[in-house]
Amino acid sequence: MVIKEDDVPPVTPQPMKGGRGISKFKTWTARKEDLHGDWYVVDATGISLGRLASNVAKILKGKHKPTYTPHLNTGDHVIVVNASRVLVTGGKMDGKVYTRYSGYPSGLYKRTLRQQQQLDPTFPIRNAVRGMLQRNTLGADMLRRLRIFAGPEHEHAAQSPRRIAFNEKGDIQVV
Repeated sequence: MVIKEDDVPPVTPQPMKGGRGISKFKTWTARKEDLHGDWYVVDATGISLGRLASNVAKILKGKHKPTYTPHLNTGDHVIVVNASRVLVTGGKMDGKVYTRYSGYPSGLYKRTLRQQQQLDPTFPIRNAVRGMLQRNTLGADMLRRLRIFAGPEHEHAAQSPRRIAFNEKGDIQVV
């Protein structure tokens, strides 16, 4: 039996409940096979700690990509060099205090930013970025993609990372 075009009744879209109608387009969502992480390197010399941390967190989350999906790790790998030369304004070197508690009575430990930078120059950046990521296993996976080095050399040259610079407004630009 041959069906002619004239015999087929026209299809009219039926409105959905709520009066929204039928949409022709479906929302695209990234899948595991769509994910790939690029490598970027950031020089922290002269950049304020918070501005650096927020932009690095944005790259680790993948919010700079059009394929950003909140429930997947769509972010990239970030290498931060010259972490010991990050800019801290005001009296934060002696006024900002990092605290931790051992769980025992009188077990509160305090260190200023200056003391913490002398012990581990990478800690302030890692701590600031960790505070800007989500608090679950996905945030822990994103933080594993962050590599911080106190000096100008890093050991990830084989990945051929692209350099990131900051414009005058403080936003990132891939060079």
